[in-house]
Amino acid sequence: MAADTEVQRAALNRLKRARGQLDAVIRMVEEGAACEPTVTQLAAVSKALDRAGFMMISTGLRDCLAGDEDDREDSLARLEKVFLSLA
Repeated sequence: MAADTEVQRAALNRLKRARGQLDAVIRMVEEGAACEPTVTQLAAVSKALDRAGFMMISTGLRDCLAGDEDDREDSLARLEKVFLSLA
C-alpha cells in the first residue's frame, strides 16, 4: 500500500507541475510570445501528462498481476485500452 501512495504522490506532483506549465503556455499565448518557446513549453506539458498517465497505468498493471486470476484478463484488457489511448 505504501508503494501505491508513493506512486500517487509522484503522479500528483507531475500533474501539478503540468498545470503550472500549462498556465505558463496560456500566458505566453495571451501575451503573443514567440512560437518556439511556447511550443517547447507545450511539449513539456504533454510529456508531464503522459508520464503521469503511464505511472498510473504501471501501478494498475502491478495491481492487476497481483490480483485474482479470474479478474486478470478483463483488467489487462482495460489497461491495454487505456495505455494505447496515451500512445
